[in-house]
This record gives sequence, structure tokens and C-alpha cells, in this order.
Amino acid sequence: MDLAALRVFRAVAEEGSVTHAAERLHTVQSNVTTRIRQLEALLDIALFDRINRRLVITPAGRLLLDYAERLLTLAEEAREAIRTFDAPKGLLRLGSMETTAAARLPVLLAAFRRRYPEVDLRLQAAPTQQLLQDVLRHRIDLALVAAPVHHPELAVTVAVIEELVLVSAADYPVVADLRQLDTVSICTFREGCSYRQRLVDWLRSAGITISRINEFGAFEAIIGCVAAGMGFSLLPRSVLDVHLAAGTIRVHPTPPGVAHAETLLVWRCDRSHYPAREAFTALLREKLTTPDAVAA
Repeated sequence: MDLAALRVFRAVAEEGSVTHAAERLHTVQSNVTTRIRQLEALLDIALFDRINRRLVITPAGRLLLDYAERLLTLAEEAREAIRTFDAPKGLLRLGSMETTAAARLPVLLAAFRRRYPEVDLRLQAAPTQQLLQDVLRHRIDLALVAAPVHHPELAVTVAVIEELVLVSAADYPVVADLRQLDTVSICTFREGCSYRQRLVDWLRSAGITISRINEFGAFEAIIGCVAAGMGFSLLPRSVLDVHLAAGTIRVHPTPPGVAHAETLLVWRCDRSHYPAREAFTALLREKLTTPDAVAA
């Protein structure tokens, strides 16, 4: 079982199609089909079911995929370790919550690229729970996520402490007490977003009925719909300056237990010497980390 075969297997598992896997790998379909058949013969088990011209991974295939991800990541680590050794070079895959990417990363990433031009930095924005799974499954190298995180395989450090605020359209009356509300609509990221869950828990604990949850995939879409009066949202104050200055939204008093939100930087504990990641972590502490976060 060689690494090339595992790369082919992973591509087919992720694409669900020999054709798409071949396009992704820049090879012909017959090579992909042969590799899969050889793997199945070697392991003496079906890795895919053929259903309506699609390849659907079997339970045995899912088990192999988990090992394949780890083996391929280790192989990439070995290449990077030898190639880069002490100098920050090569690929660095960073994950971030959408709001953090919008509010905190532009200046940081620009500084990182200027300082380490030989690092191929790639950014993926997603909700916290997806990012944690991606780190654990070796799909990204480190991620900025919402606290709390307690996992034996993850190293964690506080990156920044955000102040979350309840946001509405500019013409909505000030909400000094949630008891002023009865039924509300909210505008949030999709399931798995920690700020969404915090807002839902806060409203429900106050006995507020959530009539509708409007889900969006981008921060600007949430702000636009809040400004249009489609509902409330809970967002970091740090991303709202431009919109507050434009008079399109209003922020409302938020209790400390809801407002205080730590953003954490996480990575796998078992990742060995990785100069690019260590360089990013050091720059983050230099440019982004708040005094309170350092103390934490």
C-alpha cells in the first residue's frame, strides 16, 4: 500500500466520482480505477459501493480514509521537516471563524506574508466545530476558534478576547432588558457557529421565543440583513465600526457572561517541529493578543 494509492483513494472518497478524482489528480480515469481495484484486492474488501454511477464509500472505506489522512499528513510533515527544517517555508493551512477572519486577520496575514514570503499560507473560514474537526483530521494545521475547547489531542492558547454585542437595525428601539422582547428572528452563521449558539442560549434562558433563524455563509450578509430589519445577531464589536459609523445598525447592552468571548488558537499536540506554524503563532502574539489574553 503506497502513498500514491492512498492519495487516489482519498480523492475518490472526497469526490465520489472516478472522473472528478482523475481531473483533480491530473491523470486518466483508468489509472484511478486501477489503483482502487488494486487497493481493494490487497485488502480483500470493498472500499466503495457503486450506486447510480457514483462511488459511495463503505464502512471499511471510511476506516481506511481515517488512516490514509493520517499517513498522508505524516508524509507531508516529513517532507516539510526535511525541506524547511528551521526556516519558515512551505504550506501552512489556517482555519478561522468568519468574524475573526473579517475583523482580526487582514492586518495579521499581510504582516505574515511580508515577513515570511516563502510560506504558502492558505485560509479557510468555517464555524468552530468544523474547524476543530479539520484540525483533528489533519486537514488544516491550526485554527482560530471560540472557547471553550477541551480535547486531549489539541494544544490551546488564548489569541484575543472579543466583546460580543447584540445587534439590530438602526431604527430598532434600545433593548435595555430582554424582557422587552417576546418573539424574535435572528441572523447567524450556519449550525456549529459558537456565537449563534451563545445567542440562542441567551434568548431561550430569558424565555424569548425564536421565530426564525436566518442562516448565512458570510459576515457581510448577516450585517446586511440585520440592517434591513430581518432580525438580531450577536457579533464582536470589533467588526462593527464601519457599520456603526454609517448609522445602519444599533448595538444593545449585553451582559458580561454573554459579551466576554475568548478566541483560541488550536493545533494538534502531536505535530512536531513546524517552523511556519511557530512563526505564525509568534506573530499572532505580537500583533493580535490582548493583555488580558496573555494573562489568561
